[in-house]
Amino acid sequence: MKTPSHIRNTKTAILKSTTIFLFGFLVPFISFGQKVDTIIDKKIYTSYYSFSLRVPLFITYKLQNGGGDSKRSYFKQEYKSAISSDYVKSGYDRGHLVSAEDFAYNQSLEDLTFSYYNCFPQNPKLNRGPWKSWEMKIREESKIWPLKIYVGGIYGNLKLKNRVGIPQYCWKVVYNVKTKLLLHVLLFENNESCKTIRVTLSQLNEMLPFKIGFNADDGLPIVK
Repeated sequence: MKTPSHIRNTKTAILKSTTIFLFGFLVPFISFGQKVDTIIDKKIYTSYYSFSLRVPLFITYKLQNGGGDSKRSYFKQEYKSAISSDYVKSGYDRGHLVSAEDFAYNQSLEDLTFSYYNCFPQNPKLNRGPWKSWEMKIREESKIWPLKIYVGGIYGNLKLKNRVGIPQYCWKVVYNVKTKLLLHVLLFENNESCKTIRVTLSQLNEMLPFKIGFNADDGLPIVK
């Protein structure tokens, strides 16, 4: 199958096994290699996608004046993506990295969020609880300031039906483009506890196979 034009290959990024000390807790982190195979341009967001895990390692997007009342769509299978049957009776939700409601002011834009390039398995209590609450809070902040948002997963050894990687942790980094200040660096446990903690960017970077830094020219976050 020919690679679609909105997908391009990129260099491999590998996450090694490590142990991290966060807020008084030792966090063991043992994973198989995590690599970004392609960078996918979906117009309103960019997905750094792993074909082997069939999930994004992370997504970046800008948000201003988010929200609206467009109708929710349904997830679409795409080139080398997960498929609907991967999630059926799995016990996990199809979790949006970029919230559908962020772009609900435009139906065609909201439809773009219903892509398996913008989806990872989330514990239902997390997806419908703290994750949703923070999506709403950040969307309200986007009505005040223009935001640059990074959102992703940190993957362990679990997979849905031996096909789709399940994140051990989900995370968000929210940057105020106007003030050039970080608003939030958040880490969520993807389990029944739904534990959510604020971390520093340095602490998050210790857990990632890449580093989130800042562009010296405009102050905007970048991935190194």
